[in-house]
Amino acid sequence: MDPALLREREAFKKRAMATPTVEKKPKIETTQGPPKDEAKRKMRPPSAPKLDASTYKTMSGSSQYRFGVLAKIVKHMRTRHQDGDDHPLTIEEILDETNQLDIGQSVKNWLASEALINNPKIEATPDGQRFSFKPVYKIKDGKSLLRLLKQHDLKGLGGVLLDDVQESLPHCEKVLKNRASEIIFIIRPIDKKKILFYNDRTANFMVDEEFQKLWRSATVDAMDDAKIDEYLEKQGIRSMQDHGLKKPVPKRKKTASKKRQFKKPRDNEHLADVLETYEDNTLTQKGVNPT
Repeated sequence: MDPALLREREAFKKRAMATPTVEKKPKIETTQGPPKDEAKRKMRPPSAPKLDASTYKTMSGSSQYRFGVLAKIVKHMRTRHQDGDDHPLTIEEILDETNQLDIGQSVKNWLASEALINNPKIEATPDGQRFSFKPVYKIKDGKSLLRLLKQHDLKGLGGVLLDDVQESLPHCEKVLKNRASEIIFIIRPIDKKKILFYNDRTANFMVDEEFQKLWRSATVDAMDDAKIDEYLEKQGIRSMQDHGLKKPVPKRKKTASKKRQFKKPRDNEHLADVLETYEDNTLTQKGVNPT
C-alpha cells in the first residue's frame, strides 16, 4: 500500500479524535404501558374449549340431552303402536330404529334401568329386557272399541276421549269410519275435545212435541241439586228421592247368637241371721232412747 495514503489516514484519525461531538439520545417516555402483544392478548376474548359430538353426548350433566333421547323413543314407540306394531323391542333395537346408536353407555344404562321402566307410556316385559308402548285402553280393533264403549255406558262412566282412542287403537281413523253408525261424537264445550259414546239404538223413542217445549222452557243452569230438590219438595213432588246413584251399604257379618240362659232368682237364705240383726238395730235407732 502507498505510504503516503497511510500517513493521511493516520492524520485523519487524530483530527477526528480531537474534535468534540454531541450525541443526541432518544427521549424516554414517562408513561410506561403494557407491550403491544400483551394488550392485544387482553383484548381478545378467551376461546371456549371445543366440544366434540361424542364427548358432549357422554357428559354426566347433560340432563336435557337425556330427556331428549327419551322423548324421541316414546314418540317412536307410540307411532309404531298406532301402525299396528305392538311387539316389544330391546334397548338396542329401539336405539337402532330411532337412529341413536351413538349415545354414551351411561345414557344407555339410564334408559334401560330407570327411564323406560318408570315411564307411564312404556311397558316392560317381566324380565325387563324388552319394551313396548303402553296405551290408555287395551283395544285392537272395532269390536274391542265397541265393547269398551258399551261397558262405559252400562256402568255410567260416561264417554271416552277421542285422543285416548287415537293413541290406543291402531289404524284409528279407518276403524272410526267403519263404525260411525254405532258411535256418537259430542264436542265438550270446556276444551272443545271430542267425546265418544256408544249409540244404544234400543234407547231411541219418540218424545211428544208438547213435552219437548216444556223441557226446553225449564232453565236449571244456575241451580244445583239442593235447590232443585227444594223446589220439587215445595211443589209436592217427592218421586226424585229414590233416583240417582245409591251408595252401597257394607254388609255386616252375622255372628252366631248364643242362647241366653235365664237364671232363676235365689232366696237369700244364707243371710237370714244377718237380716234379723240388721232389722233389730234399725228398730232400736228409731225408737226411744233407753235412758
